[in-house]
Amino acid sequence: MRAVVVTQPGGLNALQVTTVPMPEPQPGWVRIKVKAFGVNESEVTTRKGESDPEVTYPRIPGIEGVGVVDQADEDSGLRPGQQVATMMGGMGRSFDGSYAQYVTVPASQVIPFETGLPWGVVGALPEMFQTAYGSLATGLALQAGQTLLIRGGTSTVGLSAATIAKDLGATVLSTTRSPDRAGELRAMGVDHPLVDNGTIADQVRELMPNGVDAVLELVGCSVLADTFRTVRRHGTVCFTGALAGQWNIPDFTPFMIPSGVRLTSYAGGATDLPAQVFQQHLQAVAAGRLKAPVAKVYHGLEQVREAQADVEAGTTPGKHVVLLDD
Repeated sequence: MRAVVVTQPGGLNALQVTTVPMPEPQPGWVRIKVKAFGVNESEVTTRKGESDPEVTYPRIPGIEGVGVVDQADEDSGLRPGQQVATMMGGMGRSFDGSYAQYVTVPASQVIPFETGLPWGVVGALPEMFQTAYGSLATGLALQAGQTLLIRGGTSTVGLSAATIAKDLGATVLSTTRSPDRAGELRAMGVDHPLVDNGTIADQVRELMPNGVDAVLELVGCSVLADTFRTVRRHGTVCFTGALAGQWNIPDFTPFMIPSGVRLTSYAGGATDLPAQVFQQHLQAVAAGRLKAPVAKVYHGLEQVREAQADVEAGTTPGKHVVLLDD
């Protein structure tokens, strides 16, 4: 089969399209014919050699993918030809991932679904929806009628979280560092786009004097103290990402958390996105209730370099998806 292989870390030229042996599924694993996959910052990090020691080389990158079952054990409950998604769980890191015509993964991280949506749309959704849904459901237990602040709102997870929260019935505030991108947030259903210059607490309190019910923190520890100031007493902050690059706070003390404000985190995997929930999201996208923030669809493994370059540039909001045409 054909695949993109990183033999040694490096620049975009490290992404080599080559022929490799067809992967054989070990017991309890499933082989999937890949139809499309999203391109993520994590894979850029893997290509550069900046990942943790879990990542070894040579490696086929790709932490998510969608396609159809090619081979599965009878007791897996999966059948050949069935539409499925998979993500995370070491995929593309400790074992070969989705930048290939076929991928093998544990059956436990395979999510079956049925949809008539184009593969270029479906390919944008698994990791993005899993992280957004997990943060809102597991991290924040967000309810209809509550107010949600998304800090880092023009990221793929931020855009996805906004659509899910609006479909749930929440009021959504979301941030961008660029005033020119406020319209992108409104297009995703955001009620109150906010321009983030490093401090947004005063802006939030002008809109919500008592503070918001919940915050999805995607910018990171560099702004966390200011984020705490936006939350009402007994509200919750869920730390999911660090777009600004700061994952910890030197000399942290719990007393920096305001009295009565809750801090949690989310770093789940495929099992946190139940098949029923993913199916509901697909139906909502098909019905127009949810928007799939797709930045660009690329065709064929030869365009993976271009896709990673565009992800690194960060100039186009939404998910970059590679479609493998038959």
